[in-house]
Parts: sequence; structure tokens; C-alpha cells
Amino acid sequence: MIPILRQELDSLIRVVYLLSTSGLDIRNELIAQTLANQSWTIKTVNGKTKKVTDRDMVELASGLMGWTKSVYKFGCAFVHLSSLHGESNPLSKLRDEDRVDVLTHMRHYHGGPTSDNPSIEEFCIFLPDVLKKISGNLEYYIKHLEKNEIIKVSEI
Repeated sequence: MIPILRQELDSLIRVVYLLSTSGLDIRNELIAQTLANQSWTIKTVNGKTKKVTDRDMVELASGLMGWTKSVYKFGCAFVHLSSLHGESNPLSKLRDEDRVDVLTHMRHYHGGPTSDNPSIEEFCIFLPDVLKKISGNLEYYIKHLEKNEIIKVSEI
């Protein structure tokens, strides 16, 4: 489930990025690149091609509020967590900041875990609900993309 959750988080972050894109032409190009299994690239103001990087997503996240900012921070930390899924206590292997982000998000939106150093068993109890919530939000925002809506980052 952890790799699927990571995939869903990445998709949700990308959909939020697409929704906040100011022009439909740019958005449609990024979607076409996704469907062609290509890396995202955009044209800069001087006409050069630039790869859309994780840093671009981080800059977008700085304007996010509420649950979307929390999901973004959770997603960034979860990338590190998912590579440790064979560990008996993967949270103990995370940087302090990442562990706090994961636990804060999990407690606020999913009710736990209560321990500051939960075992993988304690943590995984919550993952089906996390996956359900992220998948539901992803589906909701994809519907906005299908309607060609542009949403300000502060409104997501």
C-alpha cells in the first residue's frame, strides 16, 4: 500500500500544480506530456524550455494553506518514509522535521498515531483511511481539471 499511497500523493500534488497554472495552454501541454510519459517542461518568459522541478512544486507549496499545505509536506516526507517501508520503525529513520510533518498531519487529519515513535504496525493502521482521503481529493480536483477551471493556490 505504501508505494500506491506515494503515487497518489504525487498525483495529488501534480493536480494541485495543474489547477494553479495560470494558462490553460500551459496546463494542456503539461497534461499532454504526462500522457506521453514525458517530464514536465514549460517555456520561460524568454522562450527557453525549462523542466518543472520538485523545487517548483515546493515554491507552489509556500502559497498553500490548510490541508493542501499539510498534504504537500506530508507527501514530501512520505517520499523518504516509503523507501524505509521494510523497517520495523521507519519514522525513527526520518529527519526530525519530516517525522514531525508526518505525525502532525496524521494526527490532525486521521487521529493518530499517538506515539511520537510509532512502530510500522501502529502507523499502518491509519494508511487505508489516508489512501481513501487522498484518492477522494484527487478525484474531486481532477473533476475541476476536466472543467478547465483555474483555481488560485490560496483557494485550494
